[in-house]
Amino acid sequence: MLILSRRPGESMHLGDDIKITILQVKGQQVKIGFDVPEHMPIYREELYLKVQDENKLALELDNTDIMVATALWTSKEKQ
Repeated sequence: MLILSRRPGESMHLGDDIKITILQVKGQQVKIGFDVPEHMPIYREELYLKVQDENKLALELDNTDIMVATALWTSKEKQ
């Protein structure tokens, strides 16, 4: 992990397309501005992790799914 110190109004760049600016620091809270291309999604970490977990669940097959698919396939072959 790269750790940088920045003051309000100072920025940093990630590659050519992303600019991050520190807007305000007040106590334990920091306001950050992001200049990114419109097509690039930005997610809060807790939401990003939840989406990743849901995607993994959607890809999992359980035995019931396989048994139902097998039964449908077998019944179509008999017709």
